[in-house]
Amino acid sequence: MRVVIQRVSEASVVVNQTTVGSIKQGLLILLGITEGDSSEDINWLCAKLIGLRIFNDPDGKMNLSIQDVDGSFLVISQFTLYASTKKGNRPSYLQAAKPELADPLYQEFTQRLGELSQTKIEKGIFGTDMKVKLINEGPVTITIDSKNKE
Repeated sequence: MRVVIQRVSEASVVVNQTTVGSIKQGLLILLGITEGDSSEDINWLCAKLIGLRIFNDPDGKMNLSIQDVDGSFLVISQFTLYASTKKGNRPSYLQAAKPELADPLYQEFTQRLGELSQTKIEKGIFGTDMKVKLINEGPVTITIDSKNKE
C-alpha cells in the first residue's frame, strides 16, 4: 500500500459536480493499493498516519499529530500511485490492484482509520472521476509505502 499525504487547511472532493467529502485542517490521503496488500498493511499504515507528527506546535515546529490538533482525514483512492514509467511515455498500471481487490481494501482502510483515530473519515467514491481541491499547508507532502516498514 502506498500513500501520498498532504497536510491541508482544507480539502474537498467533487463527483459529478457534487461535493462528496470535505475537511478543514487535517490530512488529504491519496491511497494506492497493489496486489498482495492486506489488513496487515492497513493496520500499519493507519497507526503510522495517526501518530505522524507533522502539525506545528506553538513554537512552529512540526511536533503534533492529527489528534493533537483535532484534525480530519480525507481519503481518495488513487491507482495511479502504482504507475510504472520505465518504458515509453505512456504509464503502465499493471502493479495497481484490480478493482475487485482494491475496493474492499479501500473500504477497510477508511473504516479502520476511523476506528483507530475515533474521527469521522471523509472519502471519495472508488472508481469514479473525482475533482480534488486542497490548500496544502507548509507545503507538507509525504509519501509512505507499507512495503518499506523497516
